[in-house]
Amino acid sequence: MKKTPILSVQGLNVKFSLRGKTLHAIRDVSLDLYKGETLAIVGESGSGKSVLTKTFMGLMDTNGWIDSGSIWYEGKDLAQYKTEKEWLAIRGKEIAMVLQDPMTSLNPLKTIGAQIIEALKLHQHLEGPAAHQRMIETLMDVGIPDPERRAKQYPHEFSGGMRQRVVIAIAIACKPKILICDEPTTALDVTIQAQILHLIRELVRKYDLTTVYITHDLGVVANVADRVAVMYAGDIIEIGESREVFYDARHPYTWALLSSLPQLGVKGEDLFSIKGTPPNLFLEIKGDAFAPRNPHALKIDFEERPPFFDVSPTHKARTWLLDPRAPKVDPPQILQRLRKGEGV
Repeated sequence: MKKTPILSVQGLNVKFSLRGKTLHAIRDVSLDLYKGETLAIVGESGSGKSVLTKTFMGLMDTNGWIDSGSIWYEGKDLAQYKTEKEWLAIRGKEIAMVLQDPMTSLNPLKTIGAQIIEALKLHQHLEGPAAHQRMIETLMDVGIPDPERRAKQYPHEFSGGMRQRVVIAIAIACKPKILICDEPTTALDVTIQAQILHLIRELVRKYDLTTVYITHDLGVVANVADRVAVMYAGDIIEIGESREVFYDARHPYTWALLSSLPQLGVKGEDLFSIKGTPPNLFLEIKGDAFAPRNPHALKIDFEERPPFFDVSPTHKARTWLLDPRAPKVDPPQILQRLRKGEGV
């Protein structure tokens, strides 16, 4: 039975005006998000991960706009939304976001209890004892001990991990349907990272959330994601179930990302790094954007954008290497070891 997406992006193009020039940040992206799943969007800095998800909530900078395409959510095209009033019906209430730096997400002049109640008042019209009770429940849900006392404290009185729990509490307080986690563990040390990821998994189950992770850390992806979408230069170049992308990646950029995992390094050998730099998105990109950095690039890679080729019913990649006429190219040795179970 074919699943119906909770959110469907179709042919999305996003542009920004910078210093009199136009930057094409999201290039003809289509993506379906299914109810209850955890989707990870991965790629290096500047690949368009955060910009893509900000369009779901109307959080783009004032110099950016949706040039074409649609974002369908519950029968409405969010790409057509123009006013704050329209977005307030979605942002926080239906789709919420956990940002990567809790210190810049929280107001240093307000107690954390007041900040959660502010969200409840705005999106759920809760006030008085009902709002207070819901706020305390939310703090308990995210594992903050002695919530009555801690609710009266300010952000600077919390550790980094506890601040991130508060940010998550604000995001889930209004019981959204979709939770976007933008690099939620970047600013935290490894042990706290594991705790936060475990907490989000527990909340996903409790609140029946559909989750989108934005990350450059493939180690995080391995632990949390049902599906993985790989972004490069504003485009999704491979998408599939987590195991498919880890153990049977087909795009050379995905090969390069996986090869860069320190866990796959061999003692005594240099760690793998991707040569070159991402393309300039102020310029028109011809062909496959990764072609100049791809040691396996074909002539057509520099001339024509590849279509998506199906690897399986749930896995597809945008690379000419999957064309039946293309020469056979094996993935790097390091990934062949991963397939045989010698890696992570």
